Amino acid sequence: MSGHGPAQPMTARKAGPLTGTALVPGDKSISHRSLILGALSVGETRVRGLLEGDDVLATAEAMRAFGASVVRNEDGEWVIHGVGTGGFGEPEDVIDCGNAGTGVRLIMGAMATTPIAATFTGDASLRSRPMARITDPLALFGAAAHGRAKGRLPLTMIGAANPVPVRYTLPVPSAQVKSTVLLAGLNAPGQTVVIEPEATRDHTERMLRGFGAEVTVEDTDEGRIITLTGQPELKPQSIDVPRDPSSAAFPVCAALIVEGSDVLVPNIGLNPTRAGLFETLRDMGADLTFENTREESGEPVADLRARYSPEMQGIEVPPERAASMIDEYPILSVVASQASGTTMMRGVKELRVKESDRIDAMAVGLRANGVTVEEGEDWWSVEGHGPGSAPCGARVEARLDHRIAMSFLCLGMASEAGVTVDDAGPIATSFPVFRDLMEGLGGSFRLENA
Repeated sequence: MSGHGPAQPMTARKAGPLTGTALVPGDKSISHRSLILGALSVGETRVRGLLEGDDVLATAEAMRAFGASVVRNEDGEWVIHGVGTGGFGEPEDVIDCGNAGTGVRLIMGAMATTPIAATFTGDASLRSRPMARITDPLALFGAAAHGRAKGRLPLTMIGAANPVPVRYTLPVPSAQVKSTVLLAGLNAPGQTVVIEPEATRDHTERMLRGFGAEVTVEDTDEGRIITLTGQPELKPQSIDVPRDPSSAAFPVCAALIVEGSDVLVPNIGLNPTRAGLFETLRDMGADLTFENTREESGEPVADLRARYSPEMQGIEVPPERAASMIDEYPILSVVASQASGTTMMRGVKELRVKESDRIDAMAVGLRANGVTVEEGEDWWSVEGHGPGSAPCGARVEARLDHRIAMSFLCLGMASEAGVTVDDAGPIATSFPVFRDLMEGLGGSFRLENA
């Protein structure tokens, strides 16, 4: 899992309007958590619509390594027989999480308050990412981490033999760090408290409640205070995973910038802590409509229709919206390049420590395709001159980052000259059907020689 094989250069260029229905994969955040919480429950959890990308499959394999039974039925339903809170056994081998930053951090939290040891590794991108942001709060529970400089993988986590509950204030908005602490708190006595000055995606809190944990959330002047009562017996669930809004962002945004397009994305998760991109696009003047709004498995969902929107204008994206759309800024910058005026994005320093430095990766690639980009440590701006104004035609580096690769391929779909990414292989980590889905809507892709 720690490498996807030879590079797969790919070119996308304009081929006509995108039309039809885009059945994007299940939500990656909910898929990871379904497997982990199912493994920590007593009994049988069933999951339908699980994202079967490399990242989530790595989490499934990790749950098996810790002793849970995880099986995919022929009809696509996943069945997990859990070992209970604190029931993880010690893995016999290294846990390889591939490219899964969310997976590795949540798994470390889930095992950090059980007296076992586990060694984690991943691909080149994951091995370069900082883990101190989670190993520091996990040390407060009594866990110990031994890894490379700056806490990078490979890393061995030794779980706390006598865990204690913690009260922890997030230094930066991060749903991964919050979730890591809450999962560790499951096997600690008493109450574990997480304070987030800015709200982040709340799938973990929602799903913990669904599995029977006692979780309270209070909005105060100090921030959002989440309190978890430890050592519950989690009850197995039946879960229907909504389609991933972060994956939906790509066919939606491509439809907005490819002339004549009209795309429907059904059953999209619209959790308010995840829907910032769609709000931002509508602020820019995008033709987006929500149909059949409803709730499924405790999450708000709707069918989302996106139509070509040549009159979009650049805006200043409210910095307080960043946490609800942090993964969507790369594709937003592509849309911004086809709008009129400057789009300013502030409060986004978290992008510097994703699978790649996403600000730098997008800035370099957009400039290579004729787009004006300015950047700072925690902000960047993209200057657009309307549909088709970027000359494109360049080859860009995806930097082993699935969202960078997909964003530039979407840019290529709006250009006669096209755009080539040096390696489309990492797309399989989160959106394995990306090419088939986009070509089914009318897109055009070509594999190149490496």
